[in-house]
Amino acid sequence: MAKLKILKVGDETLRKKSRPVDKITPRILTLIDDMAQTMRAANGCGLAAPQVGVLRRIVVIEAEPGKLIELINPEITEASGERECIEGCLSVPGKYGLTKRPERVVVRALDRNGNTVEYVGTELLAQAFCHEIDHLDGKLYIDIVERMLREDELE
Repeated sequence: MAKLKILKVGDETLRKKSRPVDKITPRILTLIDDMAQTMRAANGCGLAAPQVGVLRRIVVIEAEPGKLIELINPEITEASGERECIEGCLSVPGKYGLTKRPERVVVRALDRNGNTVEYVGTELLAQAFCHEIDHLDGKLYIDIVERMLREDELE
C-alpha cells in the first residue's frame, strides 16, 4: 500500500466530475486500499478519489474507528431531515465551516467485489456520505458553507 498525495483547494482536478467505474480491476482495489491508508494517515474520516487526483467515483469513509466503508459508484437514493454541521476537509486544511446537511441518507453503491450494497447513515455518517459524494461531482463543502469558523469557535 502507498500513501497518496492529497490535492488542496485550488487544484482544478477537485472541480471536475468523476467518471463511473466500469470494471473493478486489481488497480481499482489497490487505489481503494491506498485511499484508506492515506485517509487514516491524515486523520480524516473520508476521502474521495478526486482528492488524490483520480477522477473515478470511489469513496472511502471511516466515521467510526475500525468500520471502513468502501463505495464504488455511490449514489444517494434518499435524504431526509436537516442538521447543522461543523465541516472540514483534507483538501481544505485547517479550515472549518458551518453547513447544513441531511440528518439521514441512504446510499447505494458497489463494494470491492462488485456487489450492490446499501447503507443508511445518520448524523456524522450522513454528513460524510454527502461530503464525499459531493467531491465526485466537483463540489467542496466551501461551496455550501454558511459561515467559516474562527479557531476559538472550534474549542
